[in-house]
Amino acid sequence: MLARTVENVYWLARYLERAENTARLVSVNSHLLLDLPAGIAPGWLPLVDITGSRALFDARYKRAAERDVVQFLVADRDNPGSIVTSLNLARENARALRGVLPAEIWEELNRFFMRFSEELPAGLSRAARFDFLKRSVLVSQTLTGMLDGTMSRNDAHTFMMLGRNLERTDMTSRIIDVRSAQLLPADASELRPFDTIQWMSVLRSLSGYEMYRLGRERVNRSDVLEFALRDERFPRSCLFCLLQMELCLHGLPRSGGARSALVNTCHFLTGVDLGSLDQEGLHELIDQVQLHLTALHDTIAGSYFPRQAAGAPGADVLAAPATSGALQIERASQVQRPLALFR
Repeated sequence: MLARTVENVYWLARYLERAENTARLVSVNSHLLLDLPAGIAPGWLPLVDITGSRALFDARYKRAAERDVVQFLVADRDNPGSIVTSLNLARENARALRGVLPAEIWEELNRFFMRFSEELPAGLSRAARFDFLKRSVLVSQTLTGMLDGTMSRNDAHTFMMLGRNLERTDMTSRIIDVRSAQLLPADASELRPFDTIQWMSVLRSLSGYEMYRLGRERVNRSDVLEFALRDERFPRSCLFCLLQMELCLHGLPRSGGARSALVNTCHFLTGVDLGSLDQEGLHELIDQVQLHLTALHDTIAGSYFPRQAAGAPGADVLAAPATSGALQIERASQVQRPLALFR
């Protein structure tokens, strides 16, 4: 199978997963707005920091109000990480794969994008946002199920799973980082009783609350971190996704470098004492996970997605952000790190 084809499948899966999980990320804050007492609202700017788009946001928006942040993360077509941009790029990749994917995939994704674009202005309001984002997540899950249920288990499917699980690991770690980004004011002692509500919101953003409660009586910080980062049975935990990637790489040629990077990532993640981490330590842990994921992506791309000369016959001309490749992004802690988010 052509390298360009499997690369398109890889990025199709990443963009679909990114759109779904960005919706989940925004929903974390939306849930908190409903659960916290009147007059107390979490900040919204940390969500921009978590997605790594602070510089772009500051250049385009004068305020960090709820409306501006939601617009930026959901509907800003000039933001290469927004939901609408991710869906559009997924659609463009699917268009190029119409001879490889079942026809129903393209038709459903195209319908979904058109409907999403039509409903977007109304869906940004606080009253409609929850249902709008929930429908977006459900349709993304439908597309994922259609892909799993109809694709032959060939190289295209293998690279789809690599892309999906790498993006899912990335976004799960970002959702966890909502907590370390201090969405609630650190000096507000009156909010201490609502700490459990915040961790429940993280679980619900992963659709993992019910799975977490199997065998657990209480929601607490250390157990949620263990569940979301290292549970080997929950399909959105970071370790589960990394192990799934290991299965995919096992059957591929020239996978030695990628498998080595994956082993390093797993060893790092399993070797950390989560119970001893304070908020700053948790934030640093997420930074390091992101660096490992960047190295893993770079190794996969270097092994299987050789770049064609620009303008050459057959060169990939899919619509993609100009900031392709290694993108320098800024975290809430002001730590700079490269992250291959876009193609």
